[in-house]
Amino acid sequence: MKQDKYIFTLEIAVRDYELDSEGIVNNAIYLHYLEHTRHAFVKQEGIPFGSLTRDGLIPVVRRMTIDYHTPLRSGDVMLSRLWIEREGARFIFYQDIFNKASGETIVNAVVTIVCMENGRINRGDDLAAHISKYLDKA
Repeated sequence: MKQDKYIFTLEIAVRDYELDSEGIVNNAIYLHYLEHTRHAFVKQEGIPFGSLTRDGLIPVVRRMTIDYHTPLRSGDVMLSRLWIEREGARFIFYQDIFNKASGETIVNAVVTIVCMENGRINRGDDLAAHISKYLDKA
């Protein structure tokens, strides 16, 4: 993934309670980091997440793939970055986490989001309107 495609970066510090018995961040914790990054992005963009869900439009994770490269440890600080593409009704979040100090790649993830409305997949045009400036026009 190209560096210039990133549209959002969040700095996150590792907390000791996120470590497993080997002294590294537990693999499941990365799901929280990725979700926290997406939610911080949504908040920054002023997307009315609460009103969307009250109106019955619910963005949900449909698929997530994660490649783990190098573990994070106590005291590490990461840069969690993302960029987005749209494929029909799917919003594809490409998310990478880097060790801030070393620049090493920690995790690469691809997260597919769809919008549900009344129990069915919606095209997602309401969500797309809020992030259209970031979607590839190709």
